[in-house]
Amino acid sequence: MSEVIFVSGIHTDAGKSYATGWLARSLSAEGKTVVTQKFIQTGECGQSGDIAVHRRIQGIDLLPEDLDHTTAPQIFSYPCSPQLAASIDGREIDVDIIDECTRRLSEKFDVVLIEGAGGLMVPLTDDFYTIDYIATRHLPVCLVTNGTLGSINHTILSLEALAARHIPLHSVVYNTYFDSADPLIAADTVGFVRRYVAKKHPGVPVTVCPAL
Repeated sequence: MSEVIFVSGIHTDAGKSYATGWLARSLSAEGKTVVTQKFIQTGECGQSGDIAVHRRIQGIDLLPEDLDHTTAPQIFSYPCSPQLAASIDGREIDVDIIDECTRRLSEKFDVVLIEGAGGLMVPLTDDFYTIDYIATRHLPVCLVTNGTLGSINHTILSLEALAARHIPLHSVVYNTYFDSADPLIAADTVGFVRRYVAKKHPGVPVTVCPAL
């Protein structure tokens, strides 16, 4: 059975694409077959720019599943929230297509990493949020964070939201590529996150994603 993991961030600039590519690269080095999928891509036409970032970090060319949009089945042109982007393009977000593409990828790869769009509470409609999609699909979450201003607050809020919805926390990735420029703040933040996760989610790994 394939493992499907949803990669979300504490906010838009947490560096999810970078971390997702690094995770895929790391898991591949363990001998697993790994593919990344973009949940919903905004601000693009044609191919997914985030999928291209994943492949560059993985050190591989675009896959056939990238070219036929299996890894990015919902692409909208305006760089904004999925709800607004879909409205601007005059289309609805079709989660059934996303589900079907994930199922097809799961049949071929050991691990499917689904990179979200923004954070957990990004709206897909007025009444349905990214966290609702994650909860209804029973997906574990890898949360990407960093040491930028306000990140501790956003990290704890995200972890509390996952706990409130009984969504399993797969892991936390501290992204040094999108980190604070202040080394004191960066070191304190990663230390605080490690202590918080150890107390609230014992056994869940906190890994540091290097600036490659």
